Amino acid sequence: MQDNLRQTSTSHIFCKVLIFSALIFLFGCSSGAAEEKGVEEIVLADEDQTEEAAGNTGVSEDEKEAQAEQQETTVFVYVCGAVKSPGVYELEPGARVFDAIHSAGGITEDAAPDAVNQARIIADGEQIYIPTADEAASPDTGVGETTVTNGTENAKVNINTAGKEELMTLTGIGEAKAGDILKYREEHGSFGSIEELMQINGIKEGVFNKIKDDITI
Repeated sequence: MQDNLRQTSTSHIFCKVLIFSALIFLFGCSSGAAEEKGVEEIVLADEDQTEEAAGNTGVSEDEKEAQAEQQETTVFVYVCGAVKSPGVYELEPGARVFDAIHSAGGITEDAAPDAVNQARIIADGEQIYIPTADEAASPDTGVGETTVTNGTENAKVNINTAGKEELMTLTGIGEAKAGDILKYREEHGSFGSIEELMQINGIKEGVFNKIKDDITI
């Protein structure tokens, strides 16, 4: 009789242990699934926030295109010296020096308009200085874009301000070399001397000797 009771008690205990183990297993699975779901929700939320932040960076694609188009369709030049309204002016690409002078209100009474090449195509970011008659007559001022030889004015190309089209008017300077000059100017700043041109690949002594009398800084 006692043996039967012991066996029954042992069976009950064993059943309780099995039930308790099963409950623990089920609880662990449900908790793991909940945690996995919570992690997934957090990751999805982070992705949504990242996409939203990327979409709110400020400038839209249309605005970027408009800004790029404006940069391509306008140039800014500083007109100073003997003009009526010196300042920075916005002009269209391909504009010439006389367009910049007109934007600045024209020249003053004491200006020397013949001291600059008014037909020259201007480049973005350049300074156009109009000298007075006294300045143009003085050989020590170094202003203007011309030199005087035997009483005849010969226009020279200023390699620090000339655009690609004007550089291409020089003997032996094609589109590629003109582009190299502009690139060198962007990377190193203004030329300190006309001889510095020979630092550019493709412009060696032979080419330089052909253009040295036609350029200035």
